[in-house]
Amino acid sequence: MSGRRKLIIGNWKMHFTVKQAVFFAGKLAAKTIPEGVTVGVAPHSLALSEIAIMLQKTGLKISAQNAYFQDEGAYTGEISMPMLRGIAEYVLVGHSERRHVFHESNGLIRSKVASAMRSGIIPVLCVGETLVERQHYHTNQVISDQLTAGLANLTAEEIAKIVIAYEPVWAIGTGEFAHPEDLEHAVAKIRAEVSSLYGDEAASKVKVLDGGSVTNENAASSLKITGVDGLLVGGASLSVSTFWPIVELAGKTIPKKITINKKIEE
Repeated sequence: MSGRRKLIIGNWKMHFTVKQAVFFAGKLAAKTIPEGVTVGVAPHSLALSEIAIMLQKTGLKISAQNAYFQDEGAYTGEISMPMLRGIAEYVLVGHSERRHVFHESNGLIRSKVASAMRSGIIPVLCVGETLVERQHYHTNQVISDQLTAGLANLTAEEIAKIVIAYEPVWAIGTGEFAHPEDLEHAVAKIRAEVSSLYGDEAASKVKVLDGGSVTNENAASSLKITGVDGLLVGGASLSVSTFWPIVELAGKTIPKKITINKKIEE
């Protein structure tokens, strides 16, 4: 596992006009990406195409923030996975805001993951528990349920290609963040669950990111945890001064050998 690349994705959410997004992407493109790190940005849908063209000769990758599972049809306002071909390499699926603000079900998220795989887009499947679920010690069950549903009907070969982001919903936008022991437990649970569904090889190959209120103050501790392959960055990705130090930290972090612990207790 010594050759494992770190993956850092900046989720811009509903920020920037198209002009502002393109300008910001240009500032990131002028930076030098550290060796061993893949960096992606997730602009809103209106800016995707223009930024993809702008960044096509750089090392920066493009992620869509969302897409629908149907390939085409009478779905006014939606964007399909096939429409992202040649534009985005990644797509966020099951982000906590899609689950809790837009009430997307596990079934819908499963369909989106499958659609992304059919279209050659790498899904970044987001999983994680709310504060109430955490307080009732349901973290393991939530992760299990969301992964079992989200990864259903895929092959072990497909599973090995996807990305899973752990989002402790209780930490997002609250000023809290998952402490190293919380994150280590969740990441171990994710890999154990993937292993139980698709085997150790798939579980060791799948990339797992920390997506819980990442900042340049806490990124280093997250990146040092065994099994963490990178970060899904929210608010800190909206400024070069806060985002790029996180990218540089990833370049300085030496990956640790991944082991699968199949006995993860609550």
